[in-house]
Amino acid sequence: MRIGFRTLKTAVGVSAAIALAYALQLEFYTSAGILTLLCIQKTRRESLAAVLERLYACLIGIGLAGAFFWALGFKPWAILPLFLLFIPITVRLRVTGGIASSSVIMMHLYVHGSFDASFLLNELAIIAIGLGVALVVNVYMPGIDKQVQRYKEEIDRLMAVVLEEYAKYMKEGYGLWDGKELLELSEVLSKARNLAILEVENNLTRRSNPFYHYFDRKQQQFQILERMLPMVSRMGIQLEQGVRLGEFLENIAYSLRHPSPDDFSRHADKLRAIRELHRGLPMPDNRAEFENRANLYGLANELEGFIQKG
Repeated sequence: MRIGFRTLKTAVGVSAAIALAYALQLEFYTSAGILTLLCIQKTRRESLAAVLERLYACLIGIGLAGAFFWALGFKPWAILPLFLLFIPITVRLRVTGGIASSSVIMMHLYVHGSFDASFLLNELAIIAIGLGVALVVNVYMPGIDKQVQRYKEEIDRLMAVVLEEYAKYMKEGYGLWDGKELLELSEVLSKARNLAILEVENNLTRRSNPFYHYFDRKQQQFQILERMLPMVSRMGIQLEQGVRLGEFLENIAYSLRHPSPDDFSRHADKLRAIRELHRGLPMPDNRAEFENRANLYGLANELEGFIQKG
């Protein structure tokens, strides 16, 4: 059994809220911990939204409950019209996430049996402690730099393997590759993008970050690799142009394993030179060569896009 960081924060937050409410000798002090529990989310942005939602719902609930119990008395049947009105209001105001927490506050009023200033201050203090502790606890989010770097290295490694397998097939005309690295690459990219989205949600001052844009470019490169696969697999004969492009793929794979700042600009120049060379070659002698050279042309187009996204 593994205790995650969010679990630890929840445990600390709930116990801190209850301890603080107890120290202030508040009635129904354990409810502060319940409010904290309901407001701790995966990200800062989600937690802030949860706090505001529950704050609005609790204030609406206190107002409605006070009015209903004052008019109808503290009777069990008075709860029926109270909730018949309260729930549609929360739906209309889009604060349904606060129904449970505000219901707890309304039941406090029912159990207390009167709506006076001291009770109102007691409930407002519980709400302030529960929601405030949740915000404080969620201020700290663990950094993701190391995890992002691991994903970057794994993505580049898998892309290099895919390109090396393509190159091997183009140069030698056969291969026993099962394509598993493409599947692994898809899975790693999905995890990396989800991590980047969490980082966006944890930053309350901006909606995007460089991590997300980086992994988005890698996702586009992955899609290009997928489109290249049928082009490579349709190579029926070995051609000089295919061997040349295969060597070029190996160079890109090497750059992914051993990156340097100007790699992709050099690759763009090299690909441009290769395409100029291929344009000057004689026309195909037969249909098979024509089809293979057409595949190579399409492959070069995809490689150009791959390099641009690098």
